Amino acid sequence: MYGRRQASLQTKMPDPQNPPQKMMFQLNLRRRGISDQAVLRTMEAVPRDLFVDPADRADAFRDMALGIACGQTISQPFVVAYMTEQLQLQKSHRVLEIGTGSGYQAAVLSKLCSHVLTIERYRTLADRARARLNELGYDNVEVMAGDGFDVPENVGSFDRIIVTAAMEEIPEALSQRLEPGGILIAPVGPLHGVQTLVRLVRTEGGFDRKQLVDVRFVPALPGIAREL
Repeated sequence: MYGRRQASLQTKMPDPQNPPQKMMFQLNLRRRGISDQAVLRTMEAVPRDLFVDPADRADAFRDMALGIACGQTISQPFVVAYMTEQLQLQKSHRVLEIGTGSGYQAAVLSKLCSHVLTIERYRTLADRARARLNELGYDNVEVMAGDGFDVPENVGSFDRIIVTAAMEEIPEALSQRLEPGGILIAPVGPLHGVQTLVRLVRTEGGFDRKQLVDVRFVPALPGIAREL
């Protein structure tokens, strides 16, 4: 048995599994304006370090985007939290994500809604994300290799839609997949410049559109990638 003094000393020792940047993770999100407690708890619970490349794990809890396979990125934590907060998710919601990437955003969404369908044009990313999400127990996420500009009719409509790649404009075919009262959020603007997050809310009379913050995302491209 350890004495009280020794136990006290042990609590002050650095934990290699809990680096200083992880301890600052929640504080940084709060400082930047994330206030939804469910979103904050989820961001703390989802292990971002398991969704980045092994070489980048030391930086997993820094507020920065990181590169992944196929020339894509995993978004910085603030952007993930901000977009999630803007969706105003409820446990009953069914969510469509365009752009699976590493699966990190889908994992965050999955803890706040009933089901996530996430579509990725790169089969390599889709396969890796599917395996990772299954291994970590995110069993309410379905990963589909497909074209985010041509969502299959048989998947139905959604309470929320999130696009995690830049679009020059939001396709009508995508916004029409929203249920009444549904919310869509997407980065809209030049594919190789600065975009603005746009939030659409489907109303009885059409869509209410609101511009939020400026961001930078990799381009959303049509079709399924032939390679990778």
